[in-house]
Amino acid sequence: MNTSVSEPKKSAPTLDDLPPPPEENTGWPWTEQSDPLPETQPNGEPWPKISIVTPSYNQGQFIEETIRSVLLQGYPNLEYIVMDGGSSDHSTDILEKYDPWIDYWESQEDRGQAHAINRGFARAGGRIFAWLNSDDWFALDALHAAVAALSDAPEDVAAVVGKGHMVDKEGAVVYTPETTELTRDALLDWMEYGHFIQPACVFRKSAWDEAGPLREDLTYCFDVALWLSMADQAEFRRIDETIAYALKHEEAKTIAQRNRSRAETIVVAAEYGGTDVALKEINKLVDRLEYFESKVEAVVNHPLYKVYRGIKRIFKGLNS
Repeated sequence: MNTSVSEPKKSAPTLDDLPPPPEENTGWPWTEQSDPLPETQPNGEPWPKISIVTPSYNQGQFIEETIRSVLLQGYPNLEYIVMDGGSSDHSTDILEKYDPWIDYWESQEDRGQAHAINRGFARAGGRIFAWLNSDDWFALDALHAAVAALSDAPEDVAAVVGKGHMVDKEGAVVYTPETTELTRDALLDWMEYGHFIQPACVFRKSAWDEAGPLREDLTYCFDVALWLSMADQAEFRRIDETIAYALKHEEAKTIAQRNRSRAETIVVAAEYGGTDVALKEINKLVDRLEYFESKVEAVVNHPLYKVYRGIKRIFKGLNS
């Protein structure tokens, strides 16, 4: 087990403070930085402490960009925690490299992503929380925009959600969710309507205390379960600022295991009262099966055919 606790930081680090980036990397957050914020808000009060947790496992090829996008926000009251699950690649070398600017990090086996995030927030002392996966990164000036919006919002606003973009390895935007309403009913219909890019959400610690921690029995959509629990008690608010980017790559579990992710999200929708949503999504799967039945006769001989037919019969009965 490796752990490290850094001395309190006196101010937000700048490009001059951090290790130089690899020569081939330019732009944000390699050779550009956010404008440093003054120590106090316009009203004279200190900026509220925000705690950012990054869970990671064998993401050495991505995590340096993630770390720099947090540290170079120019935010004067930041707590940064990295929970590595015992990586066997060069992740810990990068964490050692940025150790002076990370408040706490460790590298030891955990029980998965949700467990790592829960343990990170258990250590956190901020009034505002967010988590940033180790293959995602914050946008320039993201924390200023998100914290200012949440600070100005009434206490019954649990979270603010900015724009989030999914990008490819070349940095090109491949998907941006539509700006939909964020009522609880909209969030229940996560796959079709009320979804957003997770790292674009920043929320109050008080909302986490009421609705959290993350469900560790879930693998893919523990974030959706948290948003639904929060929405039972408080409001989500959209802001018109880009907050984060999520990297689309083959190793990402929601990409590599898309069908399992969809199945788990359907189950969660049903568990949280969205039976109609769950049935709608399952009927889509059944319709897809029927399409392929009519187009490819060989599907009848597939080992999963009987399973799909069984699902079809069950949900046909529920819909009748």
